[in-house]
Amino acid sequence: MSEAPVHLTAAAFEAALRKLLTAARSERENVGCVACEGCEQSSECTFCVDSKRLARCHYCAHCDGCSESSHCTRCRSCLGCQHCVDSERCTASAYLVRCVDCSGCNYCFGCVGLYKSDFFVLNQPYDRATYFELTSRLTRELALGRT
Repeated sequence: MSEAPVHLTAAAFEAALRKLLTAARSERENVGCVACEGCEQSSECTFCVDSKRLARCHYCAHCDGCSESSHCTRCRSCLGCQHCVDSERCTASAYLVRCVDCSGCNYCFGCVGLYKSDFFVLNQPYDRATYFELTSRLTRELALGRT
């Protein structure tokens, strides 16, 4: 382990950090991925398609910056999510569609900022049957089933 020199200045630090960031952004290779197609800058992923900057994701498609997620489509910066579509910055959630900043949620559609919520549409709660009836129709009308 090398130690930073004691005489490292703020300007030298900033220059070295910019150099590291530039090198990391230009790297396109995947590391430790299995059967990923069209992916870049990903590590330890399996069966992902056309995605960037994934870490330990499986069966994700067209995602960017997600970690430890599986079966997600067109998601960005999600962590520990499963079966999410068109969602951003969500964590530890499943079956979200077009959600942003949700955490610990399941079966939410068009929700923003929810925590530990299930069967919500536009941040409003629904019973299970009504949720599936409403979201099935919206999914068809919004053509969300297409990849």
